[in-house]
Amino acid sequence: MNHRTALGALHIGALLFGLTGIFGKLAASASPAIIVFGRAAFAVLALALFASTVGPGWQRLSGRDIRRLLLGGVLLAGHWGSFFIAVKVGGVAIATLGFASFPAFTVILEGVLLRERIRRNEGVLVLLVSIGLVLVTPSFDLASEATGGLLWSLLSGLLFSLLSLTNRAGSGRLPAVQAALWQNLVVVLCALPIAASGLGTVAPLDWLWIALLGVFCTGVAHSLFVASLAVIKARTAAVVFAMEPIYGIAMAWVVFAENPTPRMLLGGVLIIFAIVLSSRLAAAQAPKQRALADSA
Repeated sequence: MNHRTALGALHIGALLFGLTGIFGKLAASASPAIIVFGRAAFAVLALALFASTVGPGWQRLSGRDIRRLLLGGVLLAGHWGSFFIAVKVGGVAIATLGFASFPAFTVILEGVLLRERIRRNEGVLVLLVSIGLVLVTPSFDLASEATGGLLWSLLSGLLFSLLSLTNRAGSGRLPAVQAALWQNLVVVLCALPIAASGLGTVAPLDWLWIALLGVFCTGVAHSLFVASLAVIKARTAAVVFAMEPIYGIAMAWVVFAENPTPRMLLGGVLIIFAIVLSSRLAAAQAPKQRALADSA
């Protein structure tokens, strides 16, 4: 895979991730729990196929690895469940933009849980995302569907931030595809007791949407992301994946006629700008931090 191919794979992966809310809403007869169960089950099949063909060798799991994967799977199940509730309640655009706030949650959690100093650029990120979320919210009436959808999507972003910190603690120990596969297996086990009673009521067409969600928006998208990182720098990947909300909102506009208001568009621009700016600044600081560590 050369640089151009890897960059194309990244954009395809971002597009597929952006379609997550679209397929979730298309599966109209399926509850969020059933969507989560189906997505994880089909993702396991796709990831297992990828790992068995071109993926790296599997590592033996230690007790710490198992505990971390279990926690990660529970957080992933909660993240997906709250996101699809947000899609059902508030629509794809609000759910996608609310979830896009997760970098701000990550900054705050790193400061609170890991006692890491919040740098000035990270404070600006939190401020811009906060302003963007205020603009995205049509009203602050808790009884309104839009506000309810945004709150569920914020919970989704918070849980994803906790998942990111959990995966960060174990980064480098296990191949990313192996970790994702085991976490999706945990999601299947978490969602099955809730989803089991309704599995027989899901329309065949909705199973198609859930299968596409699991295979393409999870398994294929994750595999493309992992494969492209062998060629593309992480800073470039972060900027490309900031396009995910744009793809999601654009597709919701076309498929469901979810026309974003100018205020919502402005809020979305602020959130995406904050993500891109943060990734750029973080990438610029990384060489300095490595140089200080080498000189210590």
